[in-house]
Amino acid sequence: MKKILPILLVILATGAFAQQDPLFSQYMFNKLALNPAYAGSREALSVDVLNRYQWVGIDGAPRTLSASVHTPLRNPHVGLGLNVYHDNIGNSIYEGALATFAYRIIFPEGKLAFGLQAGVKHVDFDWSKMLVVDPEDQMFLGQEANKIVPDANFGVYYYTNRYFVGLSSKQLLQNQMGEVVIDGKTEFTKLLRHFYGIAGAAFPISENVVFRPSMLVKFVKDAPPQLDINASLLLMNTLWVGASYRTEKALSLMTEFNLTRNLRLGYSYDIWFNALRSQNKGSHELRLGFDLDMFQSRMHTPRYF
Repeated sequence: MKKILPILLVILATGAFAQQDPLFSQYMFNKLALNPAYAGSREALSVDVLNRYQWVGIDGAPRTLSASVHTPLRNPHVGLGLNVYHDNIGNSIYEGALATFAYRIIFPEGKLAFGLQAGVKHVDFDWSKMLVVDPEDQMFLGQEANKIVPDANFGVYYYTNRYFVGLSSKQLLQNQMGEVVIDGKTEFTKLLRHFYGIAGAAFPISENVVFRPSMLVKFVKDAPPQLDINASLLLMNTLWVGASYRTEKALSLMTEFNLTRNLRLGYSYDIWFNALRSQNKGSHELRLGFDLDMFQSRMHTPRYF
């Protein structure tokens, strides 16, 4: 079973019917990976690094490393950022680097931001490492997967001190990423547009406890919509604890600890209840965040988002 799963994972990841973006449980702390309009919204130079190891125990399971940096400028209407990622699924490699520009309209109670990301994506696959029954199978002979293409994402994000809501669309160009020749017929794979909706709010319960629900909705053509609902508590303005339920039949338990005023460490563990439950030992996600206060007069204290 473990030898077959890497092939299935590759097909799911590269086929026209898959959700091709990396999966993140800590999306509420990693919004730049979902919506470019988030750039600069923390009113500080903000750096986030996230490492995800999905479906532990399955050979070829997805492993993702994502890093982002974003900041406002002295012009309060402008935010800039950069998001890079490296995603391994089986013998396939997906990488990307996208620069971000966000323009913010300032209202008395909040800000409305429009963001655009543009950059390149790279995909590669090592056919030589495939375990096949028939080495002469045309499916595995002479296939080329190494390709670099441009891409772009767009997002809208409105936020205040107490709530946020955003919509975004990724992989706007829908570029062709690869082709496979089977029995003389060429089959193409391409990136599909992904649509995201995010929303959340913060409700102070007492001086030392804040309740923060949030949700993520993801949609891509020919795949079932995905809903992720999260509920978290902030304790003593230091420790976040919470849980999420994903409609892929997964439960995520997570925490984030404010090590200092500007340094954060987060962790989540996913428990799967679908057909993969007996084949894996869950999924781990470790995240490190850092803020450098560049414009202290603009910062919100405490910052919930």
